[in-house]
Order: sequence, then C-alpha cells, then structure tokens
Amino acid sequence: MTITLATTPPAEPAKAARPARRAVGEAAGEAVAPRPAAPRATSRPVTPRTPRPRTAPGGPAGSRPRGAAGVRPSVPHRTPPRALPPHTVFAERLLAVLSGERPVHWMLGYTVGEGYEQLVRLAPDTPLRSLGPRPVLRRCAMQLDAGRTVIEAFASIATGPRVRAMAFRLERGADHRWRCAAVELDGLRPAARAGGGRA
Repeated sequence: MTITLATTPPAEPAKAARPARRAVGEAAGEAVAPRPAAPRATSRPVTPRTPRPRTAPGGPAGSRPRGAAGVRPSVPHRTPPRALPPHTVFAERLLAVLSGERPVHWMLGYTVGEGYEQLVRLAPDTPLRSLGPRPVLRRCAMQLDAGRTVIEAFASIATGPRVRAMAFRLERGADHRWRCAAVELDGLRPAARAGGGRA
C-alpha cells in the first residue's frame, strides 16, 4: 500500500498579503483609508540675525575702534607740570602788581605784617612798568633759614633795556602757607622813598 503525502505550499509572509488586499479592495470599488504618515519632529523657527555695524577708526563719537577683543587703546602718560618754588611764585606776583598788571589788593591774602603797606606805597608809581615789552623775571634766588620758616629772596627783572633789582621776604605761617612780609626795590625801602627821592 503506497501512502502519498500531500505537500502544502508555505504560507506567504503577512507583508505580501497587504498589497494584494489593497488591490482587491480597489478593484471592488471600496475606499481604502490611506496609511497615516509617521509624525515628523517639529523644529523651532529660525530668526535671521542682523549683523552689527562695525565702525572704522575715526568714526562718530562714542564708537569703539577696531582692535583685538578686550584690548584698550594705549593712552600716552602725561607728566603733571612741576610746581614752582614759592619764591619764584611770589616774584611773579610782585612783578604783576608793581608793573600795573594787577591791582594791589590782589595781594591781600598773600601778605603779612608790613608787606601789604609797602606794596600800597610802591604800586601807584608802577616802578616796574616798561614802555616796551612786558617786564620779564630774569633770575630769582633765595636763602632759607635754619627753621625753614623764612625765605630771603632776590630777583632781577628786565624792564626794557633796564634791569631792576627786587628783594622780598617770605614767612610761613602756622597753616604752612607762605606770605610776603617785606618788599624792596633797588635796595631802597618804601619808607625811604616817602622821605626823599630815589637813588
């Protein structure tokens, strides 16, 4: 007795049945729902950046010059002017008063003792006035006492072709400020001028 085994074809994968089913449905006139698409990842809207204007050197005020980031332009170091010594400062002040450039009361806060009265007697005659160029202080020397509170100064002043001599004394007060205590011209005190002539 012969036994014959019937062989059945292997089943097709499920993927192959899907297109056939879709084709049968379309042939029958049935509406086949489309396969939903996979959701796409949404991205944030991109805003275009506006470029910042760059200002060249020498541009409007307040603009930053071009250069490396964080580097400031070098500024030349300026040395402050050197202060004049007190006897030179007072020689210029006395010259301004005795030449008529400044009134005598300009020295009110810079005199002590007989200094102001001597200027009051000398200033009206403007003895250091020059008919030509402005009088110039040519030389000013001084001698400081041991206590460093009194300065005896001597100055030579050019008034045109003539050279005049002026001597004055400075005293330093308790506030450490210097003041003129006496002034003479050409070696003559103002009191001698009041009694006689001029040597």
